[in-house]
Amino acid sequence: MRKMYLFAALALATACNTGTDKSKSDAGKEPVTEPVKKEVVNYPFTPDYSSDFEIGDPKNAMTLLNMYKNWDNNTMNNSKDYFAESDTMVFSDGSMFTGSRDSLILMANKVRGQMGTVVDSVHAWVPLRSRDNNEEWVLIWTREISTDAKGRKTAKELHEIWRFDKDGKINLMYQYEQQPPKMPPPPPKKK
Repeated sequence: MRKMYLFAALALATACNTGTDKSKSDAGKEPVTEPVKKEVVNYPFTPDYSSDFEIGDPKNAMTLLNMYKNWDNNTMNNSKDYFAESDTMVFSDGSMFTGSRDSLILMANKVRGQMGTVVDSVHAWVPLRSRDNNEEWVLIWTREISTDAKGRKTAKELHEIWRFDKDGKINLMYQYEQQPPKMPPPPPKKK
């Protein structure tokens, strides 16, 4: 009987010690993560351009913000190298420019020169890349306030979409405009 207990004790001790020590065998291994499963969404529309975007190159946003600063400072000649040789600009009033970079800068200087002082208050920007079209874009929202020589202020809310070519140069812009919200008058004071 004593041999039976000794055999059982040895078998139990052996069984308890034969498992692998996870802390030693898994050391140096990266944890296994399950791939994230994307939910399939069936949208009610098919986009004409794309619905497959990811965050784009932040350098393009920096280029655009520098161009905005040059617009505010009336120094658009400093932005010439930000544009491609051939450019298209579609403005909120329906007008459109298509032509060379030099012609665009001449037009921009003329328009900007008539505006007096300009201050852009940038609400937000986001650089994006269309994965299926492999194109870089920057979307920007801003309030542009201009003051003419007589001191009249004009404000407008702008949403602009800027496309960048493979060399990081602007070659297309779409502009959308909204009048700033008009605050209702305060309620009359109670007597």
